[in-house]
Amino acid sequence: MSFRHCVAVDLGASSGRVMLARYDRAQRALTLREIHRFTNSLRKVAGYDCWDIDRLEGEIRRGLAKVCEQGIAIDSIGIDTWGVDYVLLNEQGQRVGLPISYRDARTHGLMQHAEEQIGRAEIYRRSGIQFMPFNTLYQLRALVEQQPELVSQAVHALLIPDYFSFRLTGRMNWEYTNATTTQLVNIDSDSWDDDLLSWTGAPRAWFGTPRHPGNVIGHWTCPQGNAIPVVAVASHDTASAVIAAPLSSQNAAYLSSGTWSLMGFESRTPYTSSEALKANITNEGGAEGRYRVLKNIMGLWLLQRVLQEQNIGELSTLIARAERLPACRFVIDCNDDRFINPPNMSGEIQAACRESGQPVPMEAVELARCIFDSLALLYARVLNELTRLRGQPFSQLHIVGGGCQNALLNQLCADACGVTVVAGPVEASTLGNIGIQLMTLDELNNVDDFRQVVRHNSALTTFTPNPENEIARFVAQFQSQQNKELCA
Repeated sequence: MSFRHCVAVDLGASSGRVMLARYDRAQRALTLREIHRFTNSLRKVAGYDCWDIDRLEGEIRRGLAKVCEQGIAIDSIGIDTWGVDYVLLNEQGQRVGLPISYRDARTHGLMQHAEEQIGRAEIYRRSGIQFMPFNTLYQLRALVEQQPELVSQAVHALLIPDYFSFRLTGRMNWEYTNATTTQLVNIDSDSWDDDLLSWTGAPRAWFGTPRHPGNVIGHWTCPQGNAIPVVAVASHDTASAVIAAPLSSQNAAYLSSGTWSLMGFESRTPYTSSEALKANITNEGGAEGRYRVLKNIMGLWLLQRVLQEQNIGELSTLIARAERLPACRFVIDCNDDRFINPPNMSGEIQAACRESGQPVPMEAVELARCIFDSLALLYARVLNELTRLRGQPFSQLHIVGGGCQNALLNQLCADACGVTVVAGPVEASTLGNIGIQLMTLDELNNVDDFRQVVRHNSALTTFTPNPENEIARFVAQFQSQQNKELCA
């Protein structure tokens, strides 16, 4: 068979897509076609910010049916989503309650509670995962304390992509790359850490053994009656995006840019030193036993919220106007917890600037410029942390995902970080999802082989750092402060 057709279901925090890939083995040509796109948003239920999981499942099935209606023989299906969130199931395999979003405030104070009871260093030694207040470790504790009636009904807990795979196949799977985002997987054993799970109060029996990507979970029967394999891809969307990052050498870093920005590098070994702990570096699981040594950055979530609040639909015009404004007039810490899910993002940014004695961005274009400059400064700070940790500078930074279409932010990133930026591909999570499917189908040898296909089939844009940039002195200030913190 010279052609393969694979379907990637790629769910993000604001939208989802069902994408069809066609791979020509002879030409090593890979093309993508969007079949179905839909929105994703939170809704308040009983005081909690919840995902409308049943509607999302319906949209996934609708997209898969559209592919089948075209008479295309699908070779496999893969699903990737965001991390940390989960769905509870009862003995009959039916959903118990609604999955609560990581942006809900129910975990407030629980991370500090865990650090006091277990110890921050001990949690990090066991998991190697960055401390974020919404990690599943703290979500489960919140569940046990606040919703015991759900705990009493549940017999399984599946992370979001595993839940959708279960709904298609009837088979349960706990995929490794996404499991590591929970802060509950032991970094030495690659299985659940009994002591950390015990602290949550959730039963150990809820969780099966994590399995690395690249296996067939089961089969989905399409409306026409064909049984189609559902592959366990790297189901954390960032893990899939990193697979598709066309890293040119071991000295290349990546930045998956979207609702979240995730900056890091690949490593065969984790980084769990005291310096890594102090910098709050995470060691998430990747494909082929590689670690994604990275740091989570709040990302374009801030801009998405501002656009929504200001009722702005045309982003390109706003970016062009923002480019004409002076750099670094307004600077915030995008990773401050206050920006996780405030009632009004525009007001929160303005308050942060006011509290720090800066001018206050009032117009949408000023808010956008504030976000772009602040992200670029934060990217430079994190790249500096990663360089110190690794002991070797990076020669390139590959920006992938939807955010790589923002040429202004790409150039600011190159200027602030002082490295060459290579932007693309845009559909990185989808491509990485497809890549694991093609490997499972024995069409490709490994991740490095797939990256050659990505380079061959993607339009990549290079941004060279400008030594005469306005942002340089701000970077120096950020790095100087960071060095003091790391050496303290």
